[in-house]
Amino acid sequence: MEPKTKRFPYWIQLTIVLCLGWIVMWVYRQSLPTVFPEMALSLQLNPNTANAQLGLIVTCFFAAYTIMQFPSGVLVDKYGQKKILIPGFLLFLIAPFIIVSTTSINMIYLASIFAGAGCGSYYSVAYSLVKDNIALKNRSLATAIINSGTGLGMAVTLIGASYIVKTAGYPWQTTMYISGAFIFVLIIAFVLIIKHKNTDDNETHNESSQAQAATQQGSSSSFSGLFSAKMISMYIIYFATCYGYYMIVTWLPTFLQTERGFKGAAIGFSAALVAISSIPAALIFSRLADKYDSKKAQFIIGLEIAATIMLFCIVLFKNETLLLVSLVLYGFLGKLAVEPILISYLGEIAPKQGYGKTLGLFNTFGIGSAIVAPPLTGFIIDTTHSQLLAFYVAVGILIFSIIAFILFGRKIVNH
Repeated sequence: MEPKTKRFPYWIQLTIVLCLGWIVMWVYRQSLPTVFPEMALSLQLNPNTANAQLGLIVTCFFAAYTIMQFPSGVLVDKYGQKKILIPGFLLFLIAPFIIVSTTSINMIYLASIFAGAGCGSYYSVAYSLVKDNIALKNRSLATAIINSGTGLGMAVTLIGASYIVKTAGYPWQTTMYISGAFIFVLIIAFVLIIKHKNTDDNETHNESSQAQAATQQGSSSSFSGLFSAKMISMYIIYFATCYGYYMIVTWLPTFLQTERGFKGAAIGFSAALVAISSIPAALIFSRLADKYDSKKAQFIIGLEIAATIMLFCIVLFKNETLLLVSLVLYGFLGKLAVEPILISYLGEIAPKQGYGKTLGLFNTFGIGSAIVAPPLTGFIIDTTHSQLLAFYVAVGILIFSIIAFILFGRKIVNH
């Protein structure tokens, strides 16, 4: 039986606290990009290089985050989720307090590395906790709720940080004090709520044992299947999908402020539409893809084409209403909508043994785009004094990835 309290069964408590984990991580991640213009003035950055320097903050976070993906998975398997999660978030807690106490961009880079390394274990911890403690009948619902934390965290921060700094006039560092407080409270919640692996649930225990046996059998298997044409097309389309998304979440507030004339809280609210609209989209399209299982590839192609068109429309439309509609539709049709379908389809076409390695490699391509997109976009802005070319680059990458998916994955499409 699952451990129970007087109010909620353990799996519900676990789902809520893991959702809060993504929310808090995205409160931190999104706080600084939302106030980039204010940071540039406060830190007295050179206007000719400021955007590239600011974009590098995001790169430092995601570089450390990416590097920690595989090692953290090994550590979680060896020492258990809670023993890795708590030290990681204590390291994460250091970052906001370094940022508020410095006027050096280099120290902010260091803090971002600490934050990325501290958060790097969360993916492995969260989804292994789900597998070990939540019965199969509740797992899809729990995963959907947990994943919604990314969109909620981004939306809350875009609106909140914009109001606090751009409308209420508080220093940009205020967002870091708030992030630090949230991280501290979340660590306490982790300590109090998260339990050791639940081995009493026969269903989850048997699944875990089967997974371990399969992993052992496949540990010596060849990597060749990971680099077939079909698999490469999946890596490319996931990189492209994430590239546009991370460009948007990093630079959209700046774009709305400097190139479309949005002011104050309107900047955060408008940018948050992408996150808000993505939450129901993920649930709707995942359900449709499960219902029409043989059409997953077509779902992927259709959503990617639609998201590409909406990304182009964001820069095409100067009319405020049309721009907002484009933002809503990009969120509804973009990364968070197509990602669950991509992951589900990856499980169908990937090599049957060593799926953990496949998922790790797939996720590395996605996170890798977060390392490239922010500074490259900043460099483009500094060079052209406009963000338009950066949007066109993202659109071009998406078009290339769709063509590659269709051409190299023809067997997938005809599955």
